[in-house]
Amino acid sequence: MPYVWSFVLLGAGLVLLVVLLVRALRELNRFKSVQRQVAHDLADRSGLVKARVAGLKVAFAERRRS
Repeated sequence: MPYVWSFVLLGAGLVLLVVLLVRALRELNRFKSVQRQVAHDLADRSGLVKARVAGLKVAFAERRRS
């Protein structure tokens, strides 16, 4: 009969392993989502900075011509 306890412990261990894997995968998906948002936000901000720099170049070029 001691083998029954071994199977019970094995089953409990496998259930615990599955639960931990599911949680880890959820956290990984959440991390990837946040990473995509940060990359998108950074791209937006760098685009705005590039647009401002281009606008300043045009403004300085117009001032030099005047």
